[in-house]
Amino acid sequence: MGKIQVYFGNGRGKTSAALGCAIHEASGEGSVIIIEFLKKKNEAETEFLKRLEPEIRVFRFQKTKQNYEDLDEQGQHEEQMNMKNGMNYARKVLQTGECSTLILDEVLGLLDYGIIPEEDLLAMLDLRSEGTDVILTGRVLGDALREYADTVYEISVRKELCE
Repeated sequence: MGKIQVYFGNGRGKTSAALGCAIHEASGEGSVIIIEFLKKKNEAETEFLKRLEPEIRVFRFQKTKQNYEDLDEQGQHEEQMNMKNGMNYARKVLQTGECSTLILDEVLGLLDYGIIPEEDLLAMLDLRSEGTDVILTGRVLGDALREYADTVYEISVRKELCE
């Protein structure tokens, strides 16, 4: 089975670390799919990442430019459906072995918000093939997923400069 890496914690840099892994994988002739969750739409970032195609492909199923927590109940419900579509796509990627590395950016937040249960994420990860590694990012890491992962990195702030 492919390896599972997790980058979690309250510090900044989890996505950057995952992107570093993506660049490393793509430079070694691998292919990477990134699925973003709980991120507000950032046109400049999306356009930049599109330049890395076809080796690194980025997908975002959410439609809003707002943060999830800033949406009203109806908006959150719509975005939950969009994020579940993103999880269905991730499941398909793992079943077909479509890439050598799948990054599920901020997927741990889906567990925090109760959008998906941890058991569903673990069951989906079991679908990965020998040739597909998975990288998960987010703020909070549950015990079951911590035990399941091959490598866990906790990103924290040791010192923060105030301006």
